[in-house]
Amino acid sequence: MIRFVFLDLDDTLLDFHKAEAVALTRTFDRLGMPHTPEILARYSAINLRHWELLEEGRLNREQVLVGRFRQLFGELKVAADPEKAQACYEDYLSQGHWFIPGAPELLETLAPRYQLYLASNGTTVVQQGRIQSAGIAHYFQGIFLSQQIGADKPSPAFFDAVLVGDRLTSDMRGGLAAGIRTCWFNPHHKPPRAGIPVDREIDALSQLPGVLAAL
Repeated sequence: MIRFVFLDLDDTLLDFHKAEAVALTRTFDRLGMPHTPEILARYSAINLRHWELLEEGRLNREQVLVGRFRQLFGELKVAADPEKAQACYEDYLSQGHWFIPGAPELLETLAPRYQLYLASNGTTVVQQGRIQSAGIAHYFQGIFLSQQIGADKPSPAFFDAVLVGDRLTSDMRGGLAAGIRTCWFNPHHKPPRAGIPVDREIDALSQLPGVLAAL
């Protein structure tokens, strides 16, 4: 019988991509830079790769946070300050939130039945701001932010019983390394990766209560 459930935050409960686009647009406006859809998409790809390198232990957090902007500005051949961009971006990203469809209903359903925990690799000040804006802290017995606890997903130190998340490379790999059951939230039907098996896969949060009940 499942008692403990770990949930990821970004793109599992809160829509990170929408928040990212809004924060980037405001940041580039403040820096006097263009922000076409192509530039935003390129940043997103660079950012994803930087976080993957963090998960692989090849970059540290500071190298990720500033390096993603440094690479983008280098490709665009603009003289903007990557450290200033990072500070502006974090400030804007910490403000407001957008829910993944079904997330509030999921928390209302799970909270009376399980002990819920939240786990995120995001920066502490950003995630605290978004969690506060969303008003979801009271659903969780504990909130684990990697910058606070000194361990990044997919480190086994992050996990205890069950993890539900959207990232194969951090969430599912971390669960596999910790020897726990995992559920991959995959609404965009991304292909699986060799060497990262999952116990369950769902494409809507409304499916999770049934999955947990069957375990």
